[in-house]
Parts: sequence; structure tokens; C-alpha cells
Amino acid sequence: MNRWTAFISAYLIIVNLIGFVMMGVDKRRAGAKRRRIREKTLFAACAAGGAAGVWAGMRQWRHKTKHRRFVIGVPALLLLNITVFGWLLYASAAI
Repeated sequence: MNRWTAFISAYLIIVNLIGFVMMGVDKRRAGAKRRRIREKTLFAACAAGGAAGVWAGMRQWRHKTKHRRFVIGVPALLLLNITVFGWLLYASAAI
């Protein structure tokens, strides 16, 4: 494994953990009637590569599963993440 592959892999692990935790925190805040995490922020985490973590958080805590924007948007961004980061990992392996 070269340096770029290790960096991309570590980045994906971190950003997906952040996305997963954000969904749990937002769910807890929703139940406590406290200030929530903005939907734009959740989607920004998805766009940054954390769609798998956000999707796992949606399933784990059954959060945002009735919102069409999330039901369609998060899996779409997950496919985009797989495509982009798959290509980056493939290209970095060739270096």
C-alpha cells in the first residue's frame, strides 16, 4: 500500500465515522428538543465522502428515514462516493 492509498483510506474511515456520529447526535438532539444539526451539514458530510457513515447512521438510529431527500440523496451520494474514491484508490495504486 502506497502513501496515497493509505491517506485516502484513513480519510474515508474518519469522514464516515464523523457522518455516523453526526446522525446519532442529531437523533438524540431531536428527541431532547434541542438545536439540531443542519441538513446541509449532513449532506456536506455525505458529499465529502461520508455517505456510507450517514447511511449507516440512518439505519442504526432510524433517523431521517421518512425524509425523501435523505432516502434518495444519501444512497445517490454513496454511489458517487464509491465511484470517485474507487477511481482515486485505483489511480493511487498505479503510482
